Amino acid sequence: MYTPPAFRTDDLASMHATIRAARLSSLVTATADGLMATPLPLFVDETEGAHGILYGHLAKANPQWRTSPIGEAMAIFMGPDAYITPSFYETKAQTGKVVPTWNYIAVHAYGAAEFFEDVDRLLAVVTRLTALHEGERAQPWAVSDAPVDFISAQLRGIVGVRMPIARIEGKRKMSQNRPEVDRRGVAVGLAESKRATERDVAKLIPV
Repeated sequence: MYTPPAFRTDDLASMHATIRAARLSSLVTATADGLMATPLPLFVDETEGAHGILYGHLAKANPQWRTSPIGEAMAIFMGPDAYITPSFYETKAQTGKVVPTWNYIAVHAYGAAEFFEDVDRLLAVVTRLTALHEGERAQPWAVSDAPVDFISAQLRGIVGVRMPIARIEGKRKMSQNRPEVDRRGVAVGLAESKRATERDVAKLIPV
């Protein structure tokens, strides 16, 4: 990922927070058949490995897990993003020398993807992933709420994925390269947006 120094983040805790908040990622592998990608909810276990380990699952019918990867896999996680119009910048009125851009947060995690069919490991991953996303609900659903034989049948239709993170890159592009007066304009402009994600970005602009 191209990351100019102004936008680079090396803080592992911050990158893990982006992974947790992203909820859905893209798992990408290079193969002899070309690039393959699957949108997947993945969670990071921060207690394992130097950078954590990603876990999730995909459909057994998905050919990605059967197609041998070449080199590392990559998991892409995106945070809040927003289009930035030059109209937000005070510099526009002063010089006119401005262009549109995009603000965003991104994390790329790399490592060897391991796929598994062991039922106990699959159940543990599915249970943990479900608890993670049901946790904020007033009446969270649990895997144990469904009949055991039904869950067993469902597990036969999926394959687990485990990816120890060998290296990880973080990018936080939030107008840091603009003068303070322009950053204030971006924050105010996005705060008035009808899009919730753009209002989220407004709170992240350093002013």
